[in-house]
Amino acid sequence: MKQHWRNVRPYILPLPIYWLVRLLGATVRIRTEGWEKTEALPGGKMLAGWHGRTFLAALLFRGKGVWTIISQSKDGDMQDVIFRRFGFKTIRGSTGRGGMKAAIESIRVLKEGATMAFTPDGPRGPSGVVQEGIMLMARKSGAAIVPVGVAAKPCWLAGTWDRYMVPKPFARGIMVFGDPIYVPSGSTPEEQEAIRLHFEQEMHRLQALAEESV
Repeated sequence: MKQHWRNVRPYILPLPIYWLVRLLGATVRIRTEGWEKTEALPGGKMLAGWHGRTFLAALLFRGKGVWTIISQSKDGDMQDVIFRRFGFKTIRGSTGRGGMKAAIESIRVLKEGATMAFTPDGPRGPSGVVQEGIMLMARKSGAAIVPVGVAAKPCWLAGTWDRYMVPKPFARGIMVFGDPIYVPSGSTPEEQEAIRLHFEQEMHRLQALAEESV
């Protein structure tokens, strides 16, 4: 029975979830800090927020043609339908399956000037730790990484590994966009690790700032 439900839910749940998010999102007030500066950056850019903080991004970037990577799992099938309904362009793949193909496709669209929404600690965590995938894509594409802190109050926090955040009705939300971070194509592994640690620290700083702001 469980396996049957896992097989059919990608066809049943996406539409109700989409409309639930739309209805709930219509009551949420989202404020941004630093978005104008981020939007004006030349070339491709990756907007990086922690895995459990994608709800507000789905609302803010609705219909703007932002790209995102979604896993090839059954849950990913649902997410793909939902994000496409929100007007996102999707690339399928993850560290466990189709990762290299997804990375190559992402690098291509970033070189063409695309904006991507990216979860640097996903899809399996650990939460709050920047993985190597985003560093590779930034180095190969020359795109900017923009760390983003995301918070809402009041909100629900799921009991999942990423503590997924869902704003409560009429919540106040904020997305704080930081300064761009670049990974030079000729950088050494030691330099890349230093950049990764700086990026991770900025993610945590902006997340704390966002939570304080609401």
